Amino acid sequence: MERRLLIAILLSVVVLYGFQALLKPKLNGSASQTTTTAPDAAAPPQAPATQASTVSPSTAPAATAAAPLVADTAEREIRVETSDVIAVFTNRGARLKSWRLKHYFDQNGQPQELIDPLPNQPLPFSLRTPSESTTAIINNALYSAPAQPDGTTNASIDLKFEYRDSSGLASVKEFHIEPASYLMTFRGAVTQNASAVPTTIQWGPAVGDAATSNSYAQKPGGLLADAVRIQRLGATKEIAKQSSYEGDFKYAGVDDNYFMSIVLAPGPVNIAYQPVSIPGPGPKDPPRELVAYSITPQKPDTPIKFFVGPKDFDVLAQIGPDMTKAINFGIFSVIVVPLLRSLKWVNTYVGNYGWSIVVLTVIIQIILFPLQHKSIVSMRKMQEIQPQMKAIQDRYAKYKATDPEKQNMNKEVMALYREKGVNPASGCVPIILTMPLLLAMWAMLQTSIELRGAPFLWIRDLTLRDPIYVTPVLMGLTQFWQQKITPATGADPAQQKMMMVMPVVMTVMFITLPAGALVYYTVSNLLRIGQQYLTNSIIGPPNVRAVRPPAERRVKRVGGGKTDAATNKS
Repeated sequence: MERRLLIAILLSVVVLYGFQALLKPKLNGSASQTTTTAPDAAAPPQAPATQASTVSPSTAPAATAAAPLVADTAEREIRVETSDVIAVFTNRGARLKSWRLKHYFDQNGQPQELIDPLPNQPLPFSLRTPSESTTAIINNALYSAPAQPDGTTNASIDLKFEYRDSSGLASVKEFHIEPASYLMTFRGAVTQNASAVPTTIQWGPAVGDAATSNSYAQKPGGLLADAVRIQRLGATKEIAKQSSYEGDFKYAGVDDNYFMSIVLAPGPVNIAYQPVSIPGPGPKDPPRELVAYSITPQKPDTPIKFFVGPKDFDVLAQIGPDMTKAINFGIFSVIVVPLLRSLKWVNTYVGNYGWSIVVLTVIIQIILFPLQHKSIVSMRKMQEIQPQMKAIQDRYAKYKATDPEKQNMNKEVMALYREKGVNPASGCVPIILTMPLLLAMWAMLQTSIELRGAPFLWIRDLTLRDPIYVTPVLMGLTQFWQQKITPATGADPAQQKMMMVMPVVMTVMFITLPAGALVYYTVSNLLRIGQQYLTNSIIGPPNVRAVRPPAERRVKRVGGGKTDAATNKS
């Protein structure tokens, strides 16, 4: 049974890391990729248009060839603020320069920025056309812009930018920002002599969350959802193999662990992705791997709705029930969602997500107590019959595994199980049954944006590693303590030593685990230790009966010094 328990624990570790691979199988970009991947060959030429979109007016002679008829005389910014976002538009190209989330903060305590302006990369809502010169003009022209809105508003905001010149080129961009949400509708129309020009909406590098330094966190990648499935596209595998996709998607764009920039029900479109690698914030930091994307609608001048915001379950649920699937909860989402709702409910009373994890863990362990109790009782029964088990094994030790006589040993063992009312699997089954819950907690604690930036005691962010490594050490110590008091079921000394080394191995493996998960594991260990002592007090000390070796039983004297064999002959 000790061998089965060892296998169960090792299997738990393997499954845990296997689940991590399944949860984020395609979103961990390689840090060695330090160059920008070329766009898909099927897409329109992108590099020249991208470069042209960032050229200043003084270096773009094509942009000054025609006299502007409807335009502005100077570059200026238009800042709009709702209850959720602070957005900054520039009239140069009528593009978005900044999109900050007021309820989510970066490492400096400022509203989180989701736009990362980079050299030679387009700003969001840059337009690309089949003509490079036209692309350069419409992305560098000074559009006529609306007046600056006054202060924060709870009403919807409409912005209209317009440019027209003497060559017959005209470009109009309209933005509708919805109140109390992260939704924005965009309509862009380009015409040449009143004829519609096909356009591609470029976003550029998306959701570059510089505050996410957790190695377990999902890296930026493509996200496509149609009526059948959700595809998650890693920059170094799927996008490198195929960068352009066509379809009628429910939503499509780029996401990372906590944020996303996507289009909602855009109709039949082509969406193209492009990996972008930029240097890290520090000289020793690895490169940041981002993903740029662009949308080409089949019909020009089509209004397209964008969601640029947090992957918060409640926020996404208000947009539509399928939107919550954008959060990568993994294969146990049916368990993760109730756990997340429970955590948020507990937090409404506790007010701190660290303590909320502690309270939720206590509730979970109370619910699991019958299974844990049954497992301990079964292991205790196995411990009590180990001497008899060993005696049976010793009697058949001289036989090879292929010897038919060895089958009698199995029959005697099964008879002993029936006599003592022991089920050899009942000690492991409860552990296996709790594995889905363990993996669901793992998924919830590393994908829930609610924990991002949440402090707990000395920990400033539950989604990052413990800065002073207290929680991984506590987890290892409590696991060692739990292993010490677990009923021994007769494993050989080598196996028992291996079991005692497991806490050290787990501590080393999980030393960089997000602190929120370590809080859960440590509290769970403490509660299971308490359950062990409680169960021991209920069932009492083990009743282990010593069994004499077979040789000793054979020489037992009966009457006048005869052995058992001599007595039988007489």
